[in-house]
Amino acid sequence: MIIGIDVGGTHTDAVLLSSNGIEKKIKVSTDSADLFHTILSSFTQLLDNIDPKKIQRVVISTTLTTNAIVQKNMDPVGMIVSAGPGIDPKEFRTGKHYYCVSGSINHRGIEKASVNKMEIEDIAKELKQAGIEYVGVVSKFCVRNPNHEILIKRILNKYVKKVFMGHHVSGNLNFPRRIVTTHLNAAVFSLHKSFFEAVQQSLSEMGLTIPIQILKADGGTMSLASSMVFPGQTVLSGPAASIMGAIPYAPKKKDAIVLDIGGTTTDISFLVDKTPLLEPMGIQRGRYKSLIRSLRTDSKGIGGDSTVRVKDKELMIGPDRQGPAMAFGGPEPTPTDALVVLGLMPEGHQENARKGIHRIALELGLTDLEAADQIFKKCCTVILKKTFEMIDKLNSQPVYTVHEFLEGYKISPRIILLLGGPAPYFAKKIEALYQIKAVAVPEYSVANAIGAALARTTCEVSVNADTEQGIVTAHEENFAEPISKTYSDDDLIETAYTLLKEKAVNSGADPDNLDEVEVVEFQKFNIVRNFSPRGKILRTKMQLKPGLIKGFEKVLH
Repeated sequence: MIIGIDVGGTHTDAVLLSSNGIEKKIKVSTDSADLFHTILSSFTQLLDNIDPKKIQRVVISTTLTTNAIVQKNMDPVGMIVSAGPGIDPKEFRTGKHYYCVSGSINHRGIEKASVNKMEIEDIAKELKQAGIEYVGVVSKFCVRNPNHEILIKRILNKYVKKVFMGHHVSGNLNFPRRIVTTHLNAAVFSLHKSFFEAVQQSLSEMGLTIPIQILKADGGTMSLASSMVFPGQTVLSGPAASIMGAIPYAPKKKDAIVLDIGGTTTDISFLVDKTPLLEPMGIQRGRYKSLIRSLRTDSKGIGGDSTVRVKDKELMIGPDRQGPAMAFGGPEPTPTDALVVLGLMPEGHQENARKGIHRIALELGLTDLEAADQIFKKCCTVILKKTFEMIDKLNSQPVYTVHEFLEGYKISPRIILLLGGPAPYFAKKIEALYQIKAVAVPEYSVANAIGAALARTTCEVSVNADTEQGIVTAHEENFAEPISKTYSDDDLIETAYTLLKEKAVNSGADPDNLDEVEVVEFQKFNIVRNFSPRGKILRTKMQLKPGLIKGFEKVLH
Protein backbone atom coordinates (compact mmCIF):
# COMPACT_ATOMS: atom_id res chain seq x y z
CA MET A 1 0.00 0.00 0.00
CA ILE A 2 1.10 3.57 -0.66
CA ILE A 3 -0.03 6.96 0.63
CA GLY A 4 -0.21 10.21 -1.31
CA ILE A 5 -0.90 13.56 0.33
CA ASP A 6 -1.32 16.87 -1.51
CA VAL A 7 -1.35 19.94 0.73
CA GLY A 8 -3.27 22.69 -1.09
CA GLY A 9 -3.92 26.26 -0.05
CA THR A 10 -7.52 25.43 0.93
CA HIS A 11 -7.78 21.65 1.26
CA THR A 12 -5.40 18.77 1.88
CA ASP A 13 -6.21 15.64 -0.12
CA ALA A 14 -4.97 12.23 0.96
CA VAL A 15 -5.32 8.77 -0.55
CA LEU A 16 -4.44 5.23 0.48
CA LEU A 17 -3.75 3.10 -2.59
CA SER A 18 -3.19 -0.60 -3.18
CA SER A 19 -2.68 -2.59 -6.37
CA ASN A 20 -6.46 -3.08 -6.37
CA GLY A 21 -7.21 0.64 -6.48
CA ILE A 22 -8.20 3.33 -3.98
CA GLU A 23 -8.67 1.88 -0.48
CA LYS A 24 -9.47 5.17 1.23
CA LYS A 25 -9.59 8.88 0.36
CA ILE A 26 -10.09 11.93 2.56
CA LYS A 27 -10.18 15.71 2.28
CA VAL A 28 -9.43 17.99 5.23
CA SER A 29 -9.18 21.76 5.56
CA THR A 30 -5.63 23.10 5.35
CA ASP A 31 -4.53 25.13 8.36
CA SER A 32 -1.81 27.26 6.79
CA ALA A 33 -0.66 28.33 10.26
CA ASP A 34 -0.21 24.70 11.34
CA LEU A 35 0.49 22.51 8.31
CA PHE A 36 2.05 19.87 10.51
CA HIS A 37 -1.23 19.04 12.24
CA THR A 38 -3.07 19.20 8.91
CA ILE A 39 -0.86 16.43 7.56
CA LEU A 40 -0.92 14.50 10.83
CA SER A 41 -4.74 14.55 10.77
CA SER A 42 -4.65 13.19 7.22
CA PHE A 43 -2.41 10.29 8.23
CA THR A 44 -4.47 9.51 11.32
CA GLN A 45 -7.67 9.22 9.28
CA LEU A 46 -6.05 7.21 6.49
CA LEU A 47 -4.45 4.72 8.86
CA ASP A 48 -7.53 4.15 11.01
CA ASN A 49 -7.87 0.33 11.29
CA ILE A 50 -4.88 -0.11 8.93
CA ASP A 51 -1.68 -1.90 9.98
CA PRO A 52 1.11 0.69 9.38
CA LYS A 53 3.47 -2.15 8.41
CA LYS A 54 1.45 -2.58 5.21
CA ILE A 55 2.48 0.89 4.00
CA GLN A 56 5.39 0.68 1.54
CA ARG A 57 5.63 4.27 0.33
CA VAL A 58 4.57 7.77 1.40
CA VAL A 59 4.75 10.82 -0.89
CA ILE A 60 3.89 14.34 0.27
CA SER A 61 3.32 17.33 -1.98
CA THR A 62 3.57 20.58 -0.03
CA THR A 63 2.98 24.31 -0.43
CA LEU A 64 5.26 25.16 2.50
CA THR A 65 8.29 26.51 0.62
CA THR A 66 6.16 28.04 -2.14
CA ASN A 67 4.12 30.01 0.41
CA ALA A 68 7.27 31.14 2.22
CA ILE A 69 8.61 32.62 -1.03
CA VAL A 70 5.31 34.19 -2.13
CA GLN A 71 4.65 35.67 1.32
CA LYS A 72 8.32 36.70 1.72
CA ASN A 73 8.39 34.76 4.97
CA MET A 74 11.94 33.47 4.65
CA ASP A 75 14.78 33.53 7.15
CA PRO A 76 17.47 36.19 6.61
CA VAL A 77 20.54 34.41 5.29
CA GLY A 78 24.04 35.33 4.22
CA MET A 79 25.38 35.19 0.66
CA ILE A 80 29.05 35.23 -0.30
CA VAL A 81 29.68 35.62 -4.03
CA SER A 82 32.86 35.75 -6.11
CA ALA A 83 33.00 36.46 -9.84
CA GLY A 84 36.26 37.98 -11.00
CA PRO A 85 36.43 40.15 -14.16
CA GLY A 86 33.26 40.76 -16.16
CA ILE A 87 29.77 40.69 -14.70
CA ASP A 88 29.32 42.53 -11.38
CA PRO A 89 27.68 40.25 -8.78
CA LYS A 90 26.40 43.32 -6.89
CA GLU A 91 23.66 43.47 -9.53
CA PHE A 92 22.18 40.25 -8.10
CA ARG A 93 21.98 41.24 -4.44
CA THR A 94 19.56 38.97 -2.55
CA GLY A 95 19.40 40.78 0.78
CA LYS A 96 21.16 42.74 3.49
CA HIS A 97 23.87 40.17 4.28
CA TYR A 98 25.31 39.92 0.75
CA TYR A 99 29.07 40.02 0.24
CA CYS A 100 31.08 40.21 -3.00
CA VAL A 101 34.55 38.83 -2.34
CA SER A 102 37.89 38.44 -4.13
CA GLY A 103 38.89 35.27 -5.94
CA SER A 104 38.02 33.99 -9.40
CA ILE A 105 38.08 30.88 -11.57
CA ASN A 106 37.79 30.93 -15.37
CA HIS A 107 35.50 28.92 -17.66
CA ARG A 108 38.03 26.07 -17.88
CA GLY A 109 38.19 25.75 -14.10
CA ILE A 110 41.61 27.41 -13.77
CA GLU A 111 42.17 29.71 -10.79
CA LYS A 112 42.90 33.31 -11.78
CA ALA A 113 42.79 34.95 -8.35
CA SER A 114 42.91 33.23 -4.97
CA VAL A 115 40.47 33.52 -2.07
CA ASN A 116 41.41 36.03 0.63
CA LYS A 117 41.00 33.91 3.76
CA MET A 118 41.17 36.89 6.14
CA GLU A 119 38.35 38.58 4.18
CA ILE A 120 36.15 35.49 4.63
CA GLU A 121 37.01 35.26 8.35
CA ASP A 122 35.91 38.87 8.87
CA ILE A 123 32.64 38.27 7.01
CA ALA A 124 32.03 35.09 9.02
CA LYS A 125 32.39 37.03 12.28
CA GLU A 126 29.96 39.69 11.01
CA LEU A 127 27.41 37.01 10.10
CA LYS A 128 27.71 35.33 13.49
CA GLN A 129 27.28 38.67 15.27
CA ALA A 130 24.15 39.36 13.18
CA GLY A 131 22.68 35.98 14.18
CA ILE A 132 22.81 34.55 10.66
CA GLU A 133 22.79 30.74 10.80
CA TYR A 134 22.57 29.75 7.12
CA VAL A 135 24.80 30.99 4.29
CA GLY A 136 25.01 30.46 0.53
CA VAL A 137 28.35 30.54 -1.29
CA VAL A 138 28.60 30.97 -5.07
CA SER A 139 31.66 31.20 -7.30
CA LYS A 140 30.95 32.14 -10.93
CA PHE A 141 32.45 29.05 -12.58
CA CYS A 142 32.01 26.65 -9.67
CA VAL A 143 30.66 23.92 -11.99
CA ARG A 144 34.10 23.85 -13.60
CA ASN A 145 36.02 24.03 -10.32
CA PRO A 146 34.34 24.24 -6.88
CA ASN A 147 37.54 24.65 -4.84
CA HIS A 148 36.85 28.27 -3.89
CA GLU A 149 33.37 27.42 -2.62
CA ILE A 150 34.75 24.48 -0.64
CA LEU A 151 37.47 26.63 0.93
CA ILE A 152 35.03 29.40 1.88
CA LYS A 153 32.65 26.81 3.37
CA ARG A 154 35.48 25.35 5.45
CA ILE A 155 36.15 28.78 6.97
CA LEU A 156 32.45 29.50 7.56
CA ASN A 157 31.73 26.16 9.25
CA LYS A 158 33.12 27.44 12.56
CA TYR A 159 30.64 30.33 12.62
CA VAL A 160 27.32 29.18 11.10
CA LYS A 161 25.04 26.12 11.21
CA LYS A 162 24.97 25.24 7.51
CA VAL A 163 26.52 26.39 4.23
CA PHE A 164 24.90 25.86 0.82
CA MET A 165 27.32 25.78 -2.13
CA GLY A 166 26.45 26.87 -5.65
CA HIS A 167 28.03 23.89 -7.41
CA HIS A 168 25.51 21.56 -5.73
CA VAL A 169 22.58 23.47 -7.23
CA SER A 170 22.83 22.54 -10.92
CA GLY A 171 25.27 21.51 -13.65
CA ASN A 172 24.00 24.38 -15.83
CA LEU A 173 25.99 27.58 -16.27
CA ASN A 174 23.98 30.63 -15.21
CA PHE A 175 25.60 32.83 -12.59
CA PRO A 176 22.59 35.06 -11.67
CA ARG A 177 20.17 32.12 -11.40
CA ARG A 178 22.71 30.13 -9.38
CA ILE A 179 22.93 32.97 -6.85
CA VAL A 180 19.13 33.12 -6.50
CA THR A 181 18.79 29.33 -6.24
CA THR A 182 21.48 29.00 -3.59
CA HIS A 183 19.89 31.86 -1.65
CA LEU A 184 16.42 30.23 -1.82
CA ASN A 185 17.78 26.92 -0.54
CA ALA A 186 19.41 28.61 2.43
CA ALA A 187 16.38 30.81 3.13
CA VAL A 188 13.75 28.02 3.26
CA PHE A 189 15.97 25.39 4.87
CA SER A 190 15.05 26.02 8.51
CA LEU A 191 11.31 26.03 7.79
CA HIS A 192 11.54 22.89 5.65
CA LYS A 193 13.70 21.00 8.13
CA SER A 194 11.62 21.68 11.24
CA PHE A 195 8.35 20.84 9.46
CA PHE A 196 9.39 17.51 7.99
CA GLU A 197 11.31 16.41 11.08
CA ALA A 198 8.11 16.96 13.08
CA VAL A 199 6.09 14.97 10.52
CA GLN A 200 8.63 12.15 10.48
CA GLN A 201 8.72 11.97 14.28
CA SER A 202 4.94 11.82 14.57
CA LEU A 203 4.64 9.14 11.90
CA SER A 204 7.31 7.12 13.65
CA GLU A 205 5.23 7.29 16.85
CA MET A 206 2.31 5.92 14.83
CA GLY A 207 4.45 2.97 13.76
CA LEU A 208 5.10 4.25 10.23
CA THR A 209 8.87 4.07 9.86
CA ILE A 210 9.40 3.88 6.10
CA PRO A 211 11.24 6.76 4.35
CA ILE A 212 9.07 9.71 3.35
CA GLN A 213 9.24 10.92 -0.26
CA ILE A 214 8.73 14.55 -1.23
CA LEU A 215 7.26 15.57 -4.59
CA LYS A 216 9.52 17.97 -6.50
CA ALA A 217 8.68 20.74 -8.94
CA ASP A 218 9.71 18.52 -11.88
CA GLY A 219 7.01 15.93 -11.12
CA GLY A 220 9.38 13.40 -9.56
CA THR A 221 10.08 12.44 -5.98
CA MET A 222 13.12 12.55 -3.73
CA SER A 223 13.77 11.24 -0.27
CA LEU A 224 13.43 13.41 2.80
CA ALA A 225 17.20 13.20 3.29
CA SER A 226 17.77 14.50 -0.25
CA SER A 227 15.35 17.38 0.33
CA MET A 228 17.46 18.50 3.27
CA VAL A 229 20.31 19.13 0.81
CA PHE A 230 18.11 20.93 -1.71
CA PRO A 231 14.86 22.13 -0.04
CA GLY A 232 14.23 24.56 -2.91
CA GLN A 233 13.22 21.63 -5.12
CA THR A 234 9.93 21.38 -3.20
CA VAL A 235 8.79 24.76 -4.55
CA LEU A 236 5.74 24.29 -6.82
CA SER A 237 5.33 20.62 -5.93
CA GLY A 238 1.55 21.21 -5.68
CA PRO A 239 1.06 22.09 -9.38
CA ALA A 240 3.37 19.19 -10.26
CA ALA A 241 0.98 16.82 -8.44
CA SER A 242 -1.87 18.08 -10.63
CA ILE A 243 0.04 17.30 -13.80
CA MET A 244 1.10 13.84 -12.64
CA GLY A 245 -2.52 13.11 -11.70
CA ALA A 246 -3.72 14.06 -15.20
CA ILE A 247 -1.11 12.22 -17.31
CA PRO A 248 -2.88 8.82 -17.39
CA TYR A 249 -6.01 10.36 -18.92
CA ALA A 250 -4.36 12.55 -21.55
CA PRO A 251 -4.68 11.50 -25.23
CA LYS A 252 -1.72 10.08 -27.11
CA LYS A 253 -0.21 12.12 -29.94
CA LYS A 254 -2.31 15.16 -28.96
CA ASP A 255 -2.01 18.26 -26.80
CA ALA A 256 -4.09 18.75 -23.65
CA ILE A 257 -4.76 21.53 -21.16
CA VAL A 258 -4.75 20.60 -17.46
CA LEU A 259 -6.80 22.79 -15.09
CA ASP A 260 -6.68 22.11 -11.36
CA ILE A 261 -9.44 24.20 -9.78
CA GLY A 262 -8.74 24.58 -6.10
CA GLY A 263 -10.33 26.71 -3.43
CA THR A 264 -7.91 29.63 -3.80
CA THR A 265 -6.24 29.30 -7.20
CA THR A 266 -6.48 27.46 -10.49
CA ASP A 267 -3.25 25.84 -11.68
CA ILE A 268 -2.83 25.71 -15.46
CA SER A 269 -0.48 23.39 -17.35
CA PHE A 270 -0.16 21.50 -20.63
CA LEU A 271 0.65 17.99 -21.85
CA VAL A 272 2.07 17.13 -25.28
CA ASP A 273 1.55 13.44 -26.12
CA LYS A 274 1.01 12.68 -22.39
CA THR A 275 4.29 14.49 -21.58
CA PRO A 276 4.54 17.60 -19.35
CA LEU A 277 6.22 20.78 -20.56
CA LEU A 278 9.44 21.80 -18.83
CA GLU A 279 10.74 25.20 -17.73
CA PRO A 280 13.99 25.13 -19.76
CA MET A 281 15.98 27.40 -17.40
CA GLY A 282 14.19 26.85 -14.09
CA ILE A 283 11.40 28.21 -11.90
CA GLN A 284 10.65 31.91 -12.08
CA ARG A 285 8.29 33.46 -9.54
CA GLY A 286 8.30 37.26 -9.27
CA ARG A 287 11.87 38.53 -9.09
CA TYR A 288 13.22 35.07 -8.30
CA LYS A 289 14.71 33.41 -11.41
CA SER A 290 16.21 30.10 -10.40
CA LEU A 291 17.86 26.92 -11.69
CA ILE A 292 15.27 24.73 -9.93
CA ARG A 293 14.12 22.20 -12.52
CA SER A 294 10.35 22.45 -12.88
CA LEU A 295 7.35 21.50 -14.94
CA ARG A 296 5.86 24.47 -16.73
CA THR A 297 2.80 25.74 -14.86
CA ASP A 298 1.11 28.98 -13.97
CA SER A 299 -1.66 29.95 -11.58
CA LYS A 300 -4.62 32.29 -11.61
CA GLY A 301 -5.96 33.67 -8.34
CA ILE A 302 -9.45 32.31 -8.80
CA GLY A 303 -11.01 29.21 -7.27
CA GLY A 304 -14.12 27.79 -5.68
CA ASP A 305 -13.73 29.87 -2.52
CA SER A 306 -12.60 33.15 -4.12
CA THR A 307 -14.45 36.18 -2.79
CA VAL A 308 -17.19 37.51 -5.08
CA ARG A 309 -17.99 41.23 -4.94
CA VAL A 310 -19.38 44.04 -7.10
CA LYS A 311 -17.25 47.12 -7.74
CA ASP A 312 -18.52 50.02 -9.85
CA LYS A 313 -21.35 47.82 -11.13
CA GLU A 314 -18.80 45.22 -12.30
CA LEU A 315 -18.61 41.66 -11.01
CA MET A 316 -15.22 40.89 -9.39
CA ILE A 317 -13.99 37.40 -8.43
CA GLY A 318 -10.87 36.93 -6.29
CA PRO A 319 -7.96 36.89 -6.07
CA ASP A 320 -8.51 36.91 -2.30
CA ARG A 321 -10.18 34.21 -0.23
CA GLN A 322 -11.93 35.22 3.02
CA GLY A 323 -12.68 31.65 4.07
CA PRO A 324 -14.93 28.81 2.89
CA ALA A 325 -18.08 29.40 0.86
CA MET A 326 -21.12 30.74 2.73
CA ALA A 327 -22.75 27.37 2.05
CA PHE A 328 -20.06 25.90 4.33
CA GLY A 329 -20.06 28.59 7.01
CA GLY A 330 -17.92 31.26 5.36
CA PRO A 331 -18.46 35.05 5.56
CA GLU A 332 -18.56 36.07 1.87
CA PRO A 333 -20.21 34.79 -1.34
CA THR A 334 -18.04 32.62 -3.61
CA PRO A 335 -18.29 30.69 -6.89
CA THR A 336 -19.09 27.60 -4.82
CA ASP A 337 -22.19 29.39 -3.52
CA ALA A 338 -23.14 30.13 -7.14
CA LEU A 339 -22.92 26.40 -7.93
CA VAL A 340 -25.16 25.62 -4.94
CA VAL A 341 -27.75 28.22 -6.01
CA LEU A 342 -27.71 26.86 -9.58
CA GLY A 343 -28.52 23.42 -8.19
CA LEU A 344 -25.27 21.94 -9.51
CA MET A 345 -23.73 21.20 -6.12
CA PRO A 346 -25.99 19.31 -3.67
CA GLU A 347 -23.67 19.74 -0.66
CA GLY A 348 -23.73 22.72 1.69
CA HIS A 349 -26.32 24.96 3.33
CA GLN A 350 -28.48 26.20 0.44
CA GLU A 351 -30.13 29.06 2.33
CA ASN A 352 -26.76 30.56 3.35
CA ALA A 353 -25.51 30.29 -0.23
CA ARG A 354 -28.66 32.00 -1.51
CA LYS A 355 -28.23 34.88 0.96
CA GLY A 356 -24.75 35.59 -0.36
CA ILE A 357 -25.70 35.38 -4.03
CA HIS A 358 -28.86 37.46 -3.40
CA ARG A 359 -26.64 40.30 -2.12
CA ILE A 360 -24.64 40.20 -5.39
CA ALA A 361 -27.84 39.93 -7.47
CA LEU A 362 -29.28 43.11 -5.90
CA GLU A 363 -26.13 45.10 -6.74
CA LEU A 364 -26.19 43.85 -10.35
CA GLY A 365 -29.96 44.23 -10.81
CA LEU A 366 -30.37 40.51 -11.59
CA THR A 367 -32.31 37.56 -10.22
CA ASP A 368 -30.44 35.17 -7.93
CA LEU A 369 -30.20 32.55 -10.69
CA GLU A 370 -28.97 35.11 -13.23
CA ALA A 371 -26.33 36.39 -10.82
CA ALA A 372 -25.17 32.85 -9.98
CA ASP A 373 -24.94 31.99 -13.68
CA GLN A 374 -22.98 35.17 -14.40
CA ILE A 375 -20.52 34.36 -11.59
CA PHE A 376 -20.02 30.85 -12.94
CA LYS A 377 -19.55 32.08 -16.52
CA LYS A 378 -17.06 34.75 -15.42
CA CYS A 379 -15.00 32.15 -13.53
CA CYS A 380 -14.76 30.01 -16.66
CA THR A 381 -13.96 33.02 -18.85
CA VAL A 382 -11.19 34.34 -16.58
CA ILE A 383 -9.55 30.90 -16.33
CA LEU A 384 -9.73 30.26 -20.08
CA LYS A 385 -8.47 33.77 -20.92
CA LYS A 386 -5.39 33.11 -18.81
CA THR A 387 -5.00 29.68 -20.44
CA PHE A 388 -5.12 31.07 -23.99
CA GLU A 389 -2.64 33.80 -23.04
CA MET A 390 -0.27 31.07 -21.85
CA ILE A 391 -0.72 29.18 -25.15
CA ASP A 392 0.13 32.33 -27.14
CA LYS A 393 3.22 32.89 -25.00
CA LEU A 394 4.33 29.26 -25.33
CA ASN A 395 3.91 29.37 -29.10
CA SER A 396 6.14 32.45 -29.32
CA GLN A 397 9.01 30.55 -27.68
CA PRO A 398 10.80 27.22 -28.17
CA VAL A 399 8.81 24.35 -26.62
CA TYR A 400 10.55 22.00 -24.18
CA THR A 401 9.03 18.87 -22.70
CA VAL A 402 10.59 16.82 -19.92
CA HIS A 403 11.91 14.48 -22.62
CA GLU A 404 12.95 16.67 -25.55
CA PHE A 405 13.15 20.02 -27.26
CA LEU A 406 10.41 20.41 -29.89
CA GLU A 407 11.80 22.78 -32.49
CA GLY A 408 9.11 24.86 -34.23
CA TYR A 409 6.30 23.05 -32.38
CA LYS A 410 3.03 24.94 -31.87
CA ILE A 411 0.73 23.84 -29.06
CA SER A 412 -2.87 23.31 -30.19
CA PRO A 413 -4.94 21.62 -27.45
CA ARG A 414 -8.20 19.90 -28.34
CA ILE A 415 -9.13 18.71 -24.85
CA ILE A 416 -9.17 20.10 -21.32
CA LEU A 417 -8.63 17.79 -18.35
CA LEU A 418 -10.02 19.15 -15.09
CA LEU A 419 -9.12 18.27 -11.50
CA GLY A 420 -10.41 19.54 -8.16
CA GLY A 421 -13.73 19.41 -6.30
CA PRO A 422 -15.83 21.45 -8.79
CA ALA A 423 -14.20 19.85 -11.89
CA PRO A 424 -17.36 18.19 -13.36
CA TYR A 425 -19.41 21.39 -13.19
CA PHE A 426 -16.67 23.48 -14.77
CA ALA A 427 -16.06 20.86 -17.46
CA LYS A 428 -19.68 21.00 -18.61
CA LYS A 429 -19.81 24.82 -18.57
CA ILE A 430 -16.48 25.32 -20.35
CA GLU A 431 -17.47 22.86 -23.06
CA ALA A 432 -20.75 24.72 -23.62
CA LEU A 433 -19.10 28.15 -23.67
CA TYR A 434 -16.01 27.37 -25.76
CA GLN A 435 -16.95 24.28 -27.79
CA ILE A 436 -13.76 22.51 -26.69
CA LYS A 437 -13.92 19.03 -25.19
CA ALA A 438 -13.61 19.27 -21.40
CA VAL A 439 -13.67 16.30 -19.03
CA ALA A 440 -13.20 15.80 -15.30
CA VAL A 441 -10.59 13.09 -14.74
CA PRO A 442 -11.63 10.02 -12.72
CA GLU A 443 -11.34 10.65 -8.98
CA TYR A 444 -11.03 14.35 -9.82
CA SER A 445 -11.41 15.47 -6.19
CA VAL A 446 -8.23 13.66 -5.05
CA ALA A 447 -6.37 13.30 -8.38
CA ASN A 448 -3.53 15.49 -7.08
CA ALA A 449 -2.88 13.15 -4.18
CA ILE A 450 -2.98 10.16 -6.56
CA GLY A 451 -0.50 11.94 -8.86
CA ALA A 452 1.85 12.53 -5.92
CA ALA A 453 1.53 8.94 -4.68
CA LEU A 454 2.32 7.40 -8.08
CA ALA A 455 5.12 9.75 -9.18
CA ARG A 456 8.46 8.02 -9.49
CA THR A 457 11.86 9.30 -8.37
CA THR A 458 13.62 11.65 -10.77
CA CYS A 459 17.10 13.12 -10.88
CA GLU A 460 19.73 14.25 -13.36
CA VAL A 461 23.50 14.47 -13.54
CA SER A 462 25.81 16.71 -15.58
CA VAL A 463 29.28 15.36 -16.38
CA ASN A 464 32.24 17.20 -17.97
CA ALA A 465 35.43 15.61 -19.28
CA ASP A 466 38.58 17.51 -20.33
CA THR A 467 41.15 15.19 -21.92
CA GLU A 468 43.76 17.97 -22.12
CA GLN A 469 43.62 18.48 -18.36
CA GLY A 470 43.04 14.73 -17.88
CA ILE A 471 39.97 14.89 -15.64
CA VAL A 472 36.26 14.02 -15.64
CA THR A 473 34.05 15.86 -13.17
CA ALA A 474 30.49 16.08 -11.89
CA HIS A 475 30.95 18.67 -9.18
CA GLU A 476 27.23 18.70 -8.39
CA GLU A 477 27.77 15.09 -7.23
CA ASN A 478 31.17 15.73 -5.56
CA PHE A 479 32.81 13.57 -8.24
CA ALA A 480 36.20 13.98 -9.94
CA GLU A 481 38.51 11.34 -11.46
CA PRO A 482 41.61 11.36 -13.68
CA ILE A 483 41.21 10.18 -17.30
CA SER A 484 43.52 9.41 -20.21
CA LYS A 485 43.75 11.16 -23.58
CA THR A 486 41.74 8.29 -25.09
CA TYR A 487 38.66 8.92 -22.92
CA SER A 488 35.74 8.55 -25.36
CA ASP A 489 32.06 9.49 -25.82
CA ASP A 490 31.05 6.02 -24.62
CA ASP A 491 33.24 6.39 -21.53
CA LEU A 492 31.46 9.64 -20.67
CA ILE A 493 28.02 8.06 -21.05
CA GLU A 494 29.07 5.11 -18.87
CA THR A 495 30.39 7.48 -16.18
CA ALA A 496 27.17 9.52 -16.28
CA TYR A 497 24.98 6.41 -16.03
CA THR A 498 26.91 5.09 -13.02
CA LEU A 499 26.58 8.44 -11.24
CA LEU A 500 22.88 8.75 -12.14
CA LYS A 501 22.08 5.27 -10.86
CA GLU A 502 23.86 5.94 -7.56
CA LYS A 503 22.10 9.31 -7.17
CA ALA A 504 18.69 7.81 -8.01
CA VAL A 505 19.00 5.05 -5.39
CA ASN A 506 20.17 7.58 -2.77
CA SER A 507 17.14 9.72 -3.67
CA GLY A 508 14.76 6.82 -3.01
CA ALA A 509 14.41 5.14 -6.43
CA ASP A 510 13.86 1.40 -6.77
CA PRO A 511 17.23 0.02 -7.97
CA ASP A 512 15.37 -2.60 -10.06
CA ASN A 513 13.30 0.05 -11.86
CA LEU A 514 15.84 2.33 -13.52
CA ASP A 515 14.95 1.65 -17.16
CA GLU A 516 13.64 5.18 -17.84
CA VAL A 517 17.07 6.78 -18.29
CA GLU A 518 17.79 9.12 -21.19
CA VAL A 519 20.56 11.41 -22.41
CA VAL A 520 19.11 14.90 -22.70
CA GLU A 521 22.26 16.74 -23.76
CA PHE A 522 25.61 15.84 -25.33
CA GLN A 523 28.35 18.22 -26.52
CA LYS A 524 31.88 17.71 -27.83
CA PHE A 525 34.55 20.33 -28.55
CA ASN A 526 38.07 19.90 -29.92
CA ILE A 527 40.86 21.83 -28.19
CA VAL A 528 43.29 23.26 -30.77
CA ARG A 529 46.41 25.33 -30.00
CA ASN A 530 48.77 26.62 -32.69
CA PHE A 531 46.85 24.57 -35.28
CA SER A 532 47.57 21.40 -33.30
CA PRO A 533 44.88 19.25 -31.54
CA ARG A 534 45.48 19.06 -27.77
CA GLY A 535 42.43 17.17 -26.57
CA LYS A 536 38.65 17.26 -26.26
CA ILE A 537 36.00 18.68 -23.95
CA LEU A 538 33.01 16.35 -23.57
CA ARG A 539 29.81 17.26 -21.75
CA THR A 540 26.60 15.34 -21.15
CA LYS A 541 23.43 15.56 -19.10
CA MET A 542 21.47 12.42 -18.26
CA GLN A 543 18.16 12.08 -16.44
CA LEU A 544 15.84 9.57 -14.87
CA LYS A 545 12.61 10.62 -16.60
CA PRO A 546 9.51 11.81 -14.75
CA GLY A 547 6.67 9.31 -14.89
CA LEU A 548 4.49 7.00 -12.82
CA ILE A 549 5.55 3.93 -10.85
CA LYS A 550 4.44 0.49 -12.00
CA GLY A 551 2.06 -1.95 -10.36
CA PHE A 552 -0.84 0.40 -9.64
CA GLU A 553 -2.57 0.45 -13.03
CA LYS A 554 -5.98 -0.36 -11.49
CA VAL A 555 -5.90 2.96 -9.63
CA LEU A 556 -5.97 4.78 -12.96
CA HIS A 557 -9.03 3.12 -14.50
